[in-house]
Amino acid sequence: MPQRQDIDFILRHWPFQPGVVSARFAEASDGRKVMQMRIEMGLLQMETVGRPDGQRPGGAKTYLDYLNAQLVRRGESFALTDENRMEIDREFLQFYHRRICCLALREFRRAVADADHTLALMDFVAHWSTDPEWTLSHEQYRPFVIFHRAQAATLAEVQDSNPQAAVEEINRALDRIREMYAKLEAEERFDQDELVGQLTQLKESLRKEYGLGPTLIEQLDDAVATEQYERAARLRDEIARRHTGQC
Repeated sequence: MPQRQDIDFILRHWPFQPGVVSARFAEASDGRKVMQMRIEMGLLQMETVGRPDGQRPGGAKTYLDYLNAQLVRRGESFALTDENRMEIDREFLQFYHRRICCLALREFRRAVADADHTLALMDFVAHWSTDPEWTLSHEQYRPFVIFHRAQAATLAEVQDSNPQAAVEEINRALDRIREMYAKLEAEERFDQDELVGQLTQLKESLRKEYGLGPTLIEQLDDAVATEQYERAARLRDEIARRHTGQC
């Protein structure tokens, strides 16, 4: 009997839900763990490490790694080709799909790693692209990727019972979005950004739920702004002790 090639059984027992990211882990035939996402007329299956499609472009772990290797090899003669741009677009999309699956599955550290990869790929595009329109097609999503990263990093810290670090993750994300608008000379858009509003709301929700006052970094910023340098020095020491795990 020929081996079945349809996926009717999966689709029948895993209905598509519009507007919902339906994701799950599954075991492949060789025993490895894979991630699946239900889409309208089928499903996507992704690897949990490396590139989501499991490919190794030019022998590299990801296409970004491949491009960085090409940059080292070719130096000043490096230039993005049409094929490079097409492959970059593919990698953006793949990491987006896995990132939203990781968020849905509460795999927050994985989501942070995938967001970091996407932001690094955006940085590469911004530096090496000679096509402003194509660059903008990616840059317009930078706040959204930063937002996803902040969500994931914040919830990971909450999972680890560290709400103060969660608030600091949100503050760092807000700073990154503010810097982006400053580069665009559009600072007035920062307060109007819907994602900024959601992050601010999440931060205040955490403060209320856990009874948090200003974080150490917020206290340090205040001490520097008010020229309380001795207090700032003490706070820096305390932050350094926290980061090295000292009491």
